[in-house]
Order: sequence, then C-alpha cells, then structure tokens
Amino acid sequence: MKQNITLLFTLLFIGLNMGFSQDNEEDMVTMSLINDYAKAKNYDAAYKPFMELRQRNPKYNRAIFVYGESILLDKIEKSSGAEKVAFINDLVKMWDERAVHFPGNNTAQGTPKGQFLAKGCQLMYDHKDILGKTDLELYDCFDAAYNADKETFTDPKALYTYFSLMVDLYDAKAKPAEDLFNKYDDIVEKIEVEVKDSSEKLNVLIEKEAAGTALAGREGQFKDFYERNLANYDLISAGIDQKLGERANCENLVPLYEKGFEQNKGNALWLQRAAGKMSEKECTDSPLYFKIVNAYHELSPSARSAYFLGILKDKENKPNEAIEFYEQAISLQTDNFEKAKLYSLIGSKLKAKGRYAQARGYYRNALKFNPSNLNPHLLIAAMYAASANDCGDSLFNKKAVYWLAAEEARKAGGAGAKYVDSYLDRAPSKPEIFSASNEGQTINIGCWIGASVTVPKL
Repeated sequence: MKQNITLLFTLLFIGLNMGFSQDNEEDMVTMSLINDYAKAKNYDAAYKPFMELRQRNPKYNRAIFVYGESILLDKIEKSSGAEKVAFINDLVKMWDERAVHFPGNNTAQGTPKGQFLAKGCQLMYDHKDILGKTDLELYDCFDAAYNADKETFTDPKALYTYFSLMVDLYDAKAKPAEDLFNKYDDIVEKIEVEVKDSSEKLNVLIEKEAAGTALAGREGQFKDFYERNLANYDLISAGIDQKLGERANCENLVPLYEKGFEQNKGNALWLQRAAGKMSEKECTDSPLYFKIVNAYHELSPSARSAYFLGILKDKENKPNEAIEFYEQAISLQTDNFEKAKLYSLIGSKLKAKGRYAQARGYYRNALKFNPSNLNPHLLIAAMYAASANDCGDSLFNKKAVYWLAAEEARKAGGAGAKYVDSYLDRAPSKPEIFSASNEGQTINIGCWIGASVTVPKL
C-alpha cells in the first residue's frame, strides 16, 4: 500500500512538471511569435498572440508590455470611432497591468510610476476630443501622476502639456493666478533638475573627449542621448515661457505678491520664487521687490539672495556695488551647474547695459563651469555683431567683425547654424576681398573685442 501511494505521488509530481513544461513551452512559442511579428512591424499579426499571452501569463516576460505598447498604438492609429476609443482605453489599462506585474522605478526592469501615469494622461490628452475629456479632467490626471511620483515624471512633452492645461484653466477662470504662477515655478524647477542631471553627465563625456580620450563602449550613444534631452528641454522651456506669456506681467504679479507677502515673509521658498519672477519680468522698480529681496536675504542668505541684491544695486545705478553682490553670489555657490547659471545671468545683465567686455568674461566662465550649455557662444557672437560699426577702423574691417561673430556662433553647434549664415551674409563678399587684395591676411579688431580674424582665401 505504501509503495502504491509513493508511486501515485511520483506520477503526480511528474505530471505537474510535464504540464508546467508544456505551458512554459507554449508561452515561449507565443513570445517568439510576438517578437518576430513586432520586429517586422507586422502589428496586426502580433496582436492575437500578444493578447493571448497577456491574458494567459502576463508575468512571463516584460517584453509582452514593451511590444504591446507598439501593437496597441498601431491599432489606435489605424482605427476610428468606438473601436479607437476601446484601443486607447486598453493601452492605458495595459500600462496599469504592467505596473502590477512589473513594479519598481527601474525602467529596464519595472514600471516607473510617474513616467507611465504621465504616458496615460498624454495619450488621453492627444485623443481628448474622441474621448470627451475636459481640460480639468486631464489636468487632474497629470497632477495626480506628478504628485504620485515626481522623480520619474520627466517626459518633456508631458511636462509642457501639464502646464499648458493649467494656463488654459486659468484663462477659463477655473484656476486662480496664484495656482498658475506656483505651477509655473514648480515645473520650471523640475525641468532645471532634469537639465542639470543631463548636463552633468554630458559634461563628464565632453571633458573626457577634450582631454584626448576616445569615448568607449556605449558612451557615444549616451552622449547623443544627453544632447537630445537637453535640446528637448530647451524647446519645452521656451514653449512654457511662451505659453505663460503676458499673463505673468507686473500688473498681475505685484498685487498677487503684495497680497501674500505678510503671510509668506517667513517662507524662504515663496520669497525666492517671488523675487525670481519679479526679476525675470522686470518688476524690480516696485518697492515690493525691495521688501521681498531683503526679507529673503535676511531669512536665508544665499547665492541666489545675493544675486537679487545685485539686481537692486543695478536698479539704484550703483554698478560697482552690484558687481560686488554678483561676485558674492558666485563665491557662495558651490555647485558648478548653478555657478554657470549665475555667470550666465550676470553676463546677460551686463550685456543689457552695454558692458560687453565684462559680459563676455562672465559668459566664458559660464562655459567653463557647464560646457554642455553652448548658448553663451551665441550671446558673445551677438555682442560682436552689435559692435561691428564701433570696432573697425575701415568699412572692410567693420564688416570683418561679422566673421568673428560667425566663428563664435559656430561653436554653438547646430543651434548656431542659422546665426552663422546670417553673420557671413554681412561679412565682406568675395568681390570685396578681391578689391582689397588681402585674402589670407590677419585683421586685428580693436575696442573691447581685442581679437583678430583671418580673411578667407578666394
């Protein structure tokens, strides 16, 4: 009897293992089909095995959901009406399923909550008409995703949509001005965090190349990735500022901050944001700006508060004292990325006042501390171009300044291409070089520029 029972358990064990092996083999074959069809972009053929494996054994492989995204996006693109709505809803549902079966914030293995919740919100926003979604419903979707996991809510497009919806709700009088400006500051600060992260990683690779060491392994791909990231964030930042537009003018900002000052004069973040916004929008003539900046510096003396005090001294027409505060701001800042931002901001303050030589020095330091941000090259080039009539001792030499401007703009890479062409159009033409008989010669450019440029050979 005992032997029969033992035999029974043995057969049962073998049977269970055989069943498991058959199921596993079936899952493997189905996954292979999904893989082959999806890689060939035959998403229609991939749909059936994808749905089968998704329902039968969703934990089998994360690739089910990776390929599933492409398969369902293809279905959404090719469908219409109620069918399209069903596929949209199913994709959002599939992302939720992925989070259940593959949790965690590691993109390579899990499902970062902020990233995937934002993808769902963006998908619904992109199809809001057919889904019948209101701006408030969509904003609440993005807001919930942002608050659930701000760290992985990093997609530039989603960040822009999130803020754009806030502006639309403000225009519809569904959100107050205070909410609008707070959300602007919140998202801009978030973008700055992401820009800083990509910049610092890119700077390591730039400095490695500058030292004569070739990038190894996948470092070249990482460099391209960080550069694309920065370009995308740059576009989105400009879009957010444009979307905010004149809504953040002194007429709106001053009464808002006056109303909130007494309540927030002990809140360093509120004071910092208020001073920053008033500075950015040139509301610095208001007595309120003086009150806010001094309260901020007294409460939390820092590089940023010293910078705001420098702006006050500039407004009082005390340039030397302003520079002292600007330099104090730089000395208090220990982070290279933030130090570069300060150098660039101060450079632009000096540029606006026509103090080009000083401005160039600050811009060059900005490049030194954050070589991945090439914008200072464009600002230096613009100062050269603006000085062409003042810094040449002949008509030819005045126009030669534009060669120098083009050289500087060229250092900005792709972003500088259109400026290079514009400056070269204003530089001496080939007939002018022929008439002057000076091809290949060096022209020394005086005044504040103090540089030289070589006349191109014909």
